[in-house]
Amino acid sequence: MCTAITLTAANGDILMGRTMDFSYALEPELYVVPAGYKYNSSLKQQCFKTQFSFMGSGQNLSPITFADGVNEAGLCAAALYFPGYAVYDESEKNTSTECVAAASELVSFLLGMCASVEHALSILPELKIVGIPDSITNSAAPLHWLLADFSGRCVAIEKTCDGLSYYENNIGVLSNSPDFKWHMTNLRNYINIVPAQQEHTKWKDVCLSPFGQGAGTLGLPGDFSPTGRFVRAAWLKSHITTPADGWDAVIAGFHVLDNVSIPKGCVVTDRGSTDYTQYTIFYNLTSHEVFFKTYDNSQITAARLLPGSCAGDGNIQSLGGLNTPASFIYRSCGKE
Repeated sequence: MCTAITLTAANGDILMGRTMDFSYALEPELYVVPAGYKYNSSLKQQCFKTQFSFMGSGQNLSPITFADGVNEAGLCAAALYFPGYAVYDESEKNTSTECVAAASELVSFLLGMCASVEHALSILPELKIVGIPDSITNSAAPLHWLLADFSGRCVAIEKTCDGLSYYENNIGVLSNSPDFKWHMTNLRNYINIVPAQQEHTKWKDVCLSPFGQGAGTLGLPGDFSPTGRFVRAAWLKSHITTPADGWDAVIAGFHVLDNVSIPKGCVVTDRGSTDYTQYTIFYNLTSHEVFFKTYDNSQITAARLLPGSCAGDGNIQSLGGLNTPASFIYRSCGKE
């Protein structure tokens, strides 16, 4: 599952954030990868050296698998589940075409090699995107991707039976299956949803008035399906008060994604496990900052990608796990 959005602040700051919804318990860490780091492909055919440093959330599956991140040029990428639609290339042992394993390497490849969405789109057609099993699900995760950059451009990337496609994502939202074009068409079913209060109306001689504020949002889907989350996230981010700056956008963004976050037990998979929002994360593409909170700790933690990060030893650096215990501040008017 998962939902991702972009936001633009009045001062020009661009943010991208996502929920990580998963039914397997994750132990994500915040990593910084330096420019010049050499990646050996898990396909054991290719390697690449990063041109840009980047920071993102990932898990060490030997190698480290990144789910999302931002690089020093202001490009942000996130991978989301795309079951029933994702179709990958076949791996070829003897090929001159660069291969990238979709589940484990595409986010890190794009962040390490590309300065912008346009740059990424120029490289993607030259890649063979191959699916390989990961050690968590023992399967090749079906994925599609959301890319955004410092200019505000946002695209959805999908690889299906029709080949590699990208879509200009002017709504700045991505969830899961069906494909992005279907989600955009489906939004037309909700053009009647408005933030303004509904006035009273008359049915024949009977005057009907709304019970209270918010009646204009009647019909906005409240379910946790990919289609429901896409519509809800798109409507909310399109109607919130424009954030003044990056700080305001972070707060607004968390409020939007709180509306699509899944509590434990509310979504159960066919394996009998619970699918829930394990963390929510936002990246400021302008200031190269990251903000996140987890299921067990709603305190927002922040970090910044500094110029020359990890330049000293040239290795990937972990800034620690995202999952930390919650702490509470007690206020008392007397002695215990």
